[in-house]
Amino acid sequence: MTKIAPSILAADFNKLGNEIAAVERAGADWIHVDVMDGHFVPNITIGPPVVEAIRKITDLPLDVHLMITNPERYIGEFADAGSDHILVHQETCPHLHAVLQDIRRAEKRPGVVLNPATPLASIEPVLPEIDVLLIMSVNPGFGGQKLIPSTLDKVREAAALRSRLGLEFSIEVDGGVKPANSAEVAEAGADVLVVGTGIFKTDDYAATIATLKGDRV
Repeated sequence: MTKIAPSILAADFNKLGNEIAAVERAGADWIHVDVMDGHFVPNITIGPPVVEAIRKITDLPLDVHLMITNPERYIGEFADAGSDHILVHQETCPHLHAVLQDIRRAEKRPGVVLNPATPLASIEPVLPEIDVLLIMSVNPGFGGQKLIPSTLDKVREAAALRSRLGLEFSIEVDGGVKPANSAEVAEAGADVLVVGTGIFKTDDYAATIATLKGDRV
């Protein structure tokens, strides 16, 4: 079953609690939280205090995507704040295996993120250590971008590799996913679709999420 993870980066932060409650009622499966530091990516967003506040208002899994340099310094803070999944970029972790172990020791689900230009082969040695593989289908840092079609080849490659290795990590896709292309992304092998403007800029969250899930529910 395809899961939908609304990205709060696209929500109205004047009423963030209401927005999260609305997508939860509308059928969201996870809440995706983009953490940006203004260094690894040009944008700056939120930190552990906001994750902690979100944790108090929803029981949905918090899928926390660390678009930051030196993420190993902050694993404990984001774990304590209530993250369920902590996802780190391959591009920021020279000691990736150790960081994933730290996340697991914090009793959270570890995940790895790949930018569009980063090959899947670069993380093949750590695939047995992860619960989530997030494939960026846009360059990270800003919402509202168009999906890069070639990234779906990486999704297909990941799905085939997962099957060949007998692993069970979830394949998540983030960037430019909308109702118009969600079926194609899911058919490529994605289990979880991160959707920001494709949900929060629509008038009916429930109808949009139902369309995103389509007949794959």
